[in-house]
This record gives sequence, C-alpha cells and structure tokens, in this order.
Amino acid sequence: MKIARVTGTVNGTVKDSQLTGFALLVADVEDGRGELLEKAVVAVDTCGAGVGDLVLIVTGSAARTVTKVGGAPVDAAVTAIIDKVDVTT
Repeated sequence: MKIARVTGTVNGTVKDSQLTGFALLVADVEDGRGELLEKAVVAVDTCGAGVGDLVLIVTGSAARTVTKVGGAPVDAAVTAIIDKVDVTT
C-alpha cells in the first residue's frame, strides 16, 4: 500500500467495459512526511476521493483484487481516504 495525494482526473470516451462507472484519478505517491516519491500514478477510485485528498492506494495484482474492481484491468486502486498520518521517527 502507498500514500498518495490526488492531483487530478483522467477522462476517456472509450475504455474497457469493466471500468464503466469508475472515476480515474491522478495521484502523486508521497512518503509519510508528504515528500514526493512518484508522480502521476493513475488509479481507479473506489472510495469517492477527489482532488486534494490524501488516499491509500494499492498497486499491481493487489489492485485487481479490490472488491469493487473485481478483476478489472487496473494497476492501481484507491482503497481509502486518509484522515491523518502520524510519523514519529
């Protein structure tokens, strides 16, 4: 799992039928202190997240096992909207 900040959306008029009804979000992966680790990951939204939200994403084969996605052809999925991150070290 990775922490990410939603920075935008992706719209497409044609996409795989298994993605119908899902929003596609652009998110920047961050560390626990908010430092940028990876830019512009596209993730299927399963939580109703929006631009500016801090989210938890899963990637790779784990993204395809998210209940709402159910095997759709995705490489990243938003699985939670994060309220707070505490880092003590």
